[in-house]
Amino acid sequence: MTTSPITRPRTRRSSAPVLAFAAVLGLPYVIGILVLTLTPRGFQSRMPQVLDLVLGFAHGTLGWHWLGFTKLELVANVLVFVPIGVLAFLLLRTRPIILALLVGPVLSFGVELVQATLLPHRVASLVDVAANSLGATAGVVLAWSVATLARALSRRQ
Repeated sequence: MTTSPITRPRTRRSSAPVLAFAAVLGLPYVIGILVLTLTPRGFQSRMPQVLDLVLGFAHGTLGWHWLGFTKLELVANVLVFVPIGVLAFLLLRTRPIILALLVGPVLSFGVELVQATLLPHRVASLVDVAANSLGATAGVVLAWSVATLARALSRRQ
């Protein structure tokens, strides 16, 4: 009598090198976002110069005259949270889509809550929460799409 080996179903768990890479990059990134969003404005005294450079490039070189400070800030809030969604997808081992989709909004809401209650010099905004959440969701969708494509390609080989 021969017995067949019992095989485990494939899970969505990331490989150890991917997890290590995500953790090594993710922790400093999240700390950087927290420092940027939860420190006094003195830290950001150079930001107007950077924004002027970005807007000057967008207006002069790209011809994007529609882009003003408010829209640039909105786009930046979306883009800065895309890596949060990717990292959440990579680091969460169980039900990554559901949990990863919650990480961005929870982190953003927490930052805005701290700004509203403990940092009177900062302006808390639900628009920021929405933009950050959109960025994190885009990051999760991007990571999920790449993982799904990679699995499909590896099955074909």
